[in-house]
Amino acid sequence: MPTNTLSSTPPTDAAVPPEVPEQATAPPPANAGPLTAANLPAPDKLGTGWKTYTDRGGAEAGFIGNNTWTRRRDPHQASYEALPSGCAGQPVAGSLPVPAYALTGSYRTADALPATALLLRFSNSKQAETYYKGYKARMDACGTGGDLSVKQLWADDTAAAGVRAYAGAESYVDLSVVHGSTVALLATTSTRADQQADWARSVVPALEAVID
Repeated sequence: MPTNTLSSTPPTDAAVPPEVPEQATAPPPANAGPLTAANLPAPDKLGTGWKTYTDRGGAEAGFIGNNTWTRRRDPHQASYEALPSGCAGQPVAGSLPVPAYALTGSYRTADALPATALLLRFSNSKQAETYYKGYKARMDACGTGGDLSVKQLWADDTAAAGVRAYAGAESYVDLSVVHGSTVALLATTSTRADQQADWARSVVPALEAVID
C-alpha cells in the first residue's frame, strides 16, 4: 500500500479509518524502520514446502512491486485494515494504539496458496498488548453469518488462532501473536482451515523468536 497519507497529523487511533492514501508513485521500501526480513520467519519454519513470494503489486493491489518479498506499510492503514470488517456480531468499541512501523511479508504454502505476515511494531510493549487484546476482542465478537464469519480455534494471553471465512470466497487461518513491542498477524489461505489448529500452535515459537 502507499506509504503516505494526505494528513501530516500523526494518527492516534487504529480503530478509526485512515484518510484516503495518496497514489503510489514509487515502490515501497523493503524495510520499515527497524523491521526487516530478519523479523519474519524463514519459510521452512512455517511449514515444509513453504516459500517466500515476490508480489509484483499493481493498480488493483494498491502498491508498486519492489522486487522483494517484504514491503513497508503505512502503520495506520495496516493496523486498521487488519481488524475484522463485515461481521454480523456486536461491534467492539474503544480506541486502539497505532504502531510506529508496519512491515508485511508474502509467502506461498506447500499447496501454492497465498499467506501473508504483518508485523506491527509499537512504541512499547504496553501498546502492543493493548492492540493485541483489542484485535482479539474484535475477532471474538465477529460471529458468523455476515460478510465475514470468524470461528475461534484456540487462544491464550499472547497468541490466538481462528478461521476467517468470507462469504462466497476464501477461508484463512488467522494467527495473532504479541511479543515484546510487536504484534504479528499471519493469515494463511487454506482449504482445510478448521483442521489447522495444531499447525497454528506449532509456528508460534517461530514468530516469537524473530518478530521483536
